[in-house]
Amino acid sequence: MKIGLLSDTHGYLDPKIFDYFSSCDELWHAGDLGGSELADSLEKFKPLKAVYGNIDDRALRVRYPEDLWFDCGGMRVWMTHIAGVPPRYTPRIRKTLTTRNPDILVCGHSHILRVMKDKNNLLYLNPGAAGNQGFHYMKTLLRFDIHQGAIGNIEAIELGKRGAL
Repeated sequence: MKIGLLSDTHGYLDPKIFDYFSSCDELWHAGDLGGSELADSLEKFKPLKAVYGNIDDRALRVRYPEDLWFDCGGMRVWMTHIAGVPPRYTPRIRKTLTTRNPDILVCGHSHILRVMKDKNNLLYLNPGAAGNQGFHYMKTLLRFDIHQGAIGNIEAIELGKRGAL
């Protein structure tokens, strides 16, 4: 399964996303979509798993959950918008991790691309920000494969400078 991961679009959908994610089987959006039209466009393009973020309106909060737990290619995934960063997870994330153990934690919010393992071997994925709103310099995405309980071919993709069209 090839996955395209993005976050923090804040209502802006860079057209290059469609090229970079054309080979993907599924898209994951880790919150701050910024509008129902953007979500509609992604859903028409590929199957979409998404969570709402702190800037998302009521319509998106009804449409998507705060936390999404699912299995993909033999791996347990937890996606939420705000998680902190290993080892400084938010209190809510730390509490949940004492009773539930995903293989992958996917989040957004920070606008900083990070791929790292924590001390418990949990893979932490934050694709950075794909939109034009925020303090980030470069718009970024992640693309990777999940197969038989393993993740591979992780690619960090730069879409260009924030605000550049």
